[in-house]
Formats: sequence, structure tokens, C-alpha cells
Amino acid sequence: MKTYHHILTLSLVACLLSACVHMEPSPKTPLEAYNARMEWFAQSQYGMFIHFGLYSHLGGEWKGEQVDWYAEWIQASADIPRDEYAKIIDAFNPAGFNADFIARTAKDAGMTYLVITSKHHEGFCLWDSAYTEFDVAGSALKGRDLLAELSKACKKHGIRFGLYYSIIDWNHPAQQPSMNGKHPFKRWGQTVMHDGRKQEYIDYQTSQIMELISKYEPAMLWFDGDWVDWWTMEDGLQLYDAIREAAPDIIVNNRVAKRDQFELDFVTQEQKHFEAAFPKHWEGCYTMNKSWGYKKHDHEWKDAPTVYNKLKDINEKGGNLLLNVGPDGNGEIQPEAIAILRETATLIQENPIAKKVPQITAVPGVKETRL
Repeated sequence: MKTYHHILTLSLVACLLSACVHMEPSPKTPLEAYNARMEWFAQSQYGMFIHFGLYSHLGGEWKGEQVDWYAEWIQASADIPRDEYAKIIDAFNPAGFNADFIARTAKDAGMTYLVITSKHHEGFCLWDSAYTEFDVAGSALKGRDLLAELSKACKKHGIRFGLYYSIIDWNHPAQQPSMNGKHPFKRWGQTVMHDGRKQEYIDYQTSQIMELISKYEPAMLWFDGDWVDWWTMEDGLQLYDAIREAAPDIIVNNRVAKRDQFELDFVTQEQKHFEAAFPKHWEGCYTMNKSWGYKKHDHEWKDAPTVYNKLKDINEKGGNLLLNVGPDGNGEIQPEAIAILRETATLIQENPIAKKVPQITAVPGVKETRL
């Protein structure tokens, strides 16, 4: 027969066990939270970049003439007025866009994540956005959601899904190209805000990013265009904080703020990469030929050994290779690109690469020496 003392003891034990079960876990430190969300990226080595938009329909040609420089900058290279460029949406019909094939191709290539241009500098949105009519719903593809199709295919094939978003926007009425200088980057890359309209655009941008997070739950947000004078470090930090609050597990590249000063969550190198090992998470992105977007007359392809050697060098220095494909106006990846990916995959299988994963002991942030 149990004594009162035994019953009291058992009751106390039960209460303690119950308290332990219902006890809230200790909150993660900033470093623990950072390392947790970066774990999949740290273990990755190779990803697919996809540049796709209205420029893909043009293929690097305007009114029968080949246009120099990057195909996705054709509006800038040919100085195409906003209203005239916007009419391309009427001809845009990439009915051959096959999300399953794209995700499967990335998987077979040995890639573990994928990033697609949801909105490049041209301002055209690859999803049906509630905040603009300059989007895929205004094209012949109305009724299809390319980002949803690709997100679903990525889940099916075990690929992490990422979205690129340009900070500058040549279609939005709040800003316009500076038109200073001779090079397209100087004339169009440096946009100018109309007086009193910056907050209007920032509200538009933030709303769209929250929309992308809500609709597609991306693993990564990849920003570009931070070089413009009107986009300040404070603007970037506020956007980063808004993303972090909305979706704590999403990782963001450092171009959300000023790329030469900011290092969260990872550092992006473009068409080049570090000469020595870098102690933080980073990524080198490269084209397979000379252009990011589809360009009909660009046949300067890197061969598979070149891609393999870039991947090896980047991985051994602690980074990931984000290798670009540019689907054509029908939404199809060029056969040359597919062949390079397959040949590179064979080289990877024959000669596996070990990545040197950076050991992070402090959360990266703003480089104080450059402020």
C-alpha cells in the first residue's frame, strides 16, 4: 500500500515530467539560427541559374539586328523605350517551358538547387502579381504559373527552389534610366528615382517579395541591382530584416544591400571567383556561353572540362558554382547547354569533388571598415 509520501513523490515527478514536455525550447542564438538555415547551402556544391524573361523572346536581336552585350540587357543596349519594349508581352508565348524537364536536368547534372529570374531589370514578372499587369498573366500564357510549376518540379526531384529579384526596374514609373554615358550599363543600369516616388517603389518591391514568399515558399532569394545610387545600405538592411521576419529559414544573397559592404547570408561573385579560400559562405555564378539570357548568335560555349574545373576550384575554396542556362523564346534550354551539363556530370562521377565547407564562428554582417 502506497504511503502519502510515495504518492506525493510520484505526483511531483509527474508534474516535473509534464513541465519538461511542455517546456518551450531555448531560443537559438543568432549564430545557431544562421548556421541552421545555411546548412543545406553549406553542403551544396552546384546549382542552376535560369535567366528567362521577355528578352528570351528577342534572343539578342532587335528589328533584325544583332545586339551586343548580354541578351537580357537588350532594352538597354538598343535603347528601347519603355512603352515599345512592353509590347513584346503580346508576342511572348513560351509554351515549351517544361518545369519537370528543367528540374530533372538539374538533378541529373548533380545540382542541388536552382534559381530563376522572377523579375529581371526589365520589370516583367514571371508570375501573376497582384501589384502589376506587366506579368506572365498578361501574355499568351495566362492561366499558367511558371514559378509554381517549377517549384513543384523542384520538390519532386529534391532540388531547392530559389528566386532572383532585381532591385532596379525599367518598367516601373517611379524610376527611369539615367541615360548618362555610352555603355548600356551606365545609361540604363544606373536608374534615377523621380522626386517623391522612392517610397512608392520600395512599397511595390516589398509587396512583391512578400507575395513571392507567400505563394512559392522559396529556399533562397537572390537579389541584384544594388549598385544604383538611390538604393542605400539602410534600404537593404530594412528589406533583409523584413524577409527574415516573414520567413526565418530563407537564405538571402548579400546583394540585397550594398554588395561591397554586406555579407549576409552569403557572398555572390559574378563571372569570376575568389583566388584563395574565402572563410564565409559564398557562391560564384557563371554563364555557359557569353550571355545570361538566350542569345541566338552566341556560340562561345565553355566545354565540360572548363565547367568541371571551375566547379572544383570553387568548391575547394569553400563556395558553390551557380551555372546559368538561358531558355529560348519557347521556354526550352539550348541543346548545347544540356550537352555540357551531361558531360560535366560524367566528369563529376568519374572524379568526385570534395567541398571545403567554411566553419562559421560569427554571423557575417556589415564590413565596419568600409562604412
